[in-house]
Amino acid sequence: MGKAEARGGAKMSRGTGVLPAEQEGDVLEELQSLGWYHDNLTRHAAEALLLSNGCDGSYLLRKSNERNDLYSLSVRARDSVKHFHVEHMGSSFKFGFNEFPSLKELVMHFANQPLIGSETGTLIVLKHPYPRKVEEPSIYESVRVHTAMQTGKTENDLVLNAPSLGTKEGYLIKQGKIVKNWKMRWFTLHRNELKYFKDQTSTEPIRVLDLTECSAVQFDYSQERVNCFCLVFPLRTYYLCAKTGIEADEWIKILRWKLAQIRKHQDQRDATSPL
Repeated sequence: MGKAEARGGAKMSRGTGVLPAEQEGDVLEELQSLGWYHDNLTRHAAEALLLSNGCDGSYLLRKSNERNDLYSLSVRARDSVKHFHVEHMGSSFKFGFNEFPSLKELVMHFANQPLIGSETGTLIVLKHPYPRKVEEPSIYESVRVHTAMQTGKTENDLVLNAPSLGTKEGYLIKQGKIVKNWKMRWFTLHRNELKYFKDQTSTEPIRVLDLTECSAVQFDYSQERVNCFCLVFPLRTYYLCAKTGIEADEWIKILRWKLAQIRKHQDQRDATSPL
């Protein structure tokens, strides 16, 4: 920065970007109040998280390794991640030629205005904050695949290389509703929807199951086949079989986690709704 004094009268050591202790405490408190601030996340780890689990417009803020008063805003723009400097000026945050009294106001501004036109002409808008704390099913706790990102590999640079949290896809054998024969179908689980297709290349699902209407997921031992489980809906119970017991267990775990999250959110809505 090269300035002896930043705007707002906050004195810093020349060229070091060191804030007085009381103002450093204030900015730390504001940062911790943001659900999308990732303190020690590296550049490579931020890119991996946003590309693996984010979508166009997903963003997070992290500490820059250049100076104590610098932060990096990492934003996913289509299939790449852009990084922008945010400088703490004592009583405000500087982004390019703009200054904002708080980080929340910075985000509100760029939620409506394009952030920048990249070299490809892509306009970037801040749409989806990437949370610091993500609730995820226990299945991903035990089967995370870690990958070291590019160079400068450290333990902190190892991030999970898995599909979006709470999603799953794969082939299952499904029993027909009327004719009780079994057919291989391609299943995808995303948000609260379980879809099944004729095969993996099909673009239109045969049916979409709304998991908010599902009352139970459990192993089923009534069929002649092994590795079977069922989903109980008001008008029908769906019987499915996996290739292995481990695969069936994975489907049951993640589906039960989904149902638990749905019930949790419903209970929260009921608790906050007026009588």
